[in-house]
Amino acid sequence: MTLATILALAGEAAEHHGNVQAQTFIYGAIAFIVFLALGLVTMSYRNVANRHAHKAEAYAKAHPVDQAQVGHGHH
Repeated sequence: MTLATILALAGEAAEHHGNVQAQTFIYGAIAFIVFLALGLVTMSYRNVANRHAHKAEAYAKAHPVDQAQVGHGHH
């Protein structure tokens, strides 16, 4: 093939394609919806630990921790 033939074929191929941005918009829209849903799930777990503070206080009173055993690092 000559360079002119290759350029002519490339020009023909380029004419047959539509608007690529419009054709692939749905992928971005689906990704946005998925990330939005995951963000909502993440936000639904906000402040979960504080919802049951009375249970945590009751457990702490029933199971006191020996302060000699509390430390930093590995034992």
